[in-house]
Amino acid sequence: MTQFSIASFNVKNLISASREYYRFEEYTPEEHAWKEDWLANQLLRMNSDIVGFQEIFERPALEAVIAEADARGTASNADVIPDRSKRYHRKKIFEKLLYEAYGNEGLFFAPNLFDGEPGQRRPGLAILSRFGFDGTPEVIQELAHPLTIDFPELGGGQAGSFTLTRLSRPIIKARIPVGGQVITVFNCHLKSKLGEFIRPEGADFAPEADLTAYNPVGRAIGELRAMLRRTAEASVLRALIVDELEAGKPVMVLGDLNDSDNAVSSAVITGERPFKNYAWIRRHDAQQKNDRYSDAENTQIRADIERVQLVSAEKLFVRKSLRDMVYTSAFGGVYESIDQILLSRHFHPDNNKALGEMEYFSVYNDHITDGSHPEAPYNKLASDHGQIKAHIRLFD
Repeated sequence: MTQFSIASFNVKNLISASREYYRFEEYTPEEHAWKEDWLANQLLRMNSDIVGFQEIFERPALEAVIAEADARGTASNADVIPDRSKRYHRKKIFEKLLYEAYGNEGLFFAPNLFDGEPGQRRPGLAILSRFGFDGTPEVIQELAHPLTIDFPELGGGQAGSFTLTRLSRPIIKARIPVGGQVITVFNCHLKSKLGEFIRPEGADFAPEADLTAYNPVGRAIGELRAMLRRTAEASVLRALIVDELEAGKPVMVLGDLNDSDNAVSSAVITGERPFKNYAWIRRHDAQQKNDRYSDAENTQIRADIERVQLVSAEKLFVRKSLRDMVYTSAFGGVYESIDQILLSRHFHPDNNKALGEMEYFSVYNDHITDGSHPEAPYNKLASDHGQIKAHIRLFD
């Protein structure tokens, strides 16, 4: 039996001190020391075998966090792990308390291809694995084959199209050996809900950015652009997932989806949810009123859909524990989960051919402050996201 854990950690703008990332935004040496301390402590507390990080601007800043967590973990081992001379040293509790240092050999960093000058930086992603990697992880951001989405006009004809040639942030695709399996892990950070506004040629800023001349319709269209980009990025990720599943490989997806579990973009990633009984549904090629799918076709359709479907680790936990609320983000009084760990059916409890199962799910959100609170802007020294961790057991 092999047990391991996998986590998602949006660190919120990790960069070295005195380096401007967004316009007029940087950490003083004191602020950076505070943030590094908090991140290292959180990484130590999570103690996950695989961690997907989002919002990483520089690899050295993350390496420093990992080194500090390793130093604290090693010191903790000396304090709490008994040596072999103690008759109780084989107690299972010490396996839970043991910290295994990460080092940097299992760290892969994917910078953003469109990272800019100071004040115009764009964050990348990273993945950390105690098991190393099976081959070199792959980075997807500039699309070799652009995604073009055609829109039909209602009533007939064409209504234009949207083409996506690049992702707002990279996707990391890593194959990780765990026990006797190799699991494909995707780490992603989809486009945020912040509106995209078009700056006229020669202008210093987009008109919608001027809040003293508030333009509600223009800002709504900006949100529409962001939603369309986020959902298109989700469809790119979906295609990558299906390729792995069609090849028979177990898949885990983690990261900041910037949408709740029930959002359209999340549904694109996880796949279609099968209808209860397709024998009730009229056939696509029906010639008569009662032409419906057969029972055999119903079984086939459901199997085809479920085979490439992902399930939320959080939802499995809620189902298992009857817990009614998990959240990783809070802003303006809205608490929601926008960070997810998604599992292929290789880990679904209803699959009698599963390779393993999720035993437990942890969320670290005690630090989350509602964005409407006066002190909320200062949470840049921690993170504005909760961290999530799934505990997985592989079957023998």
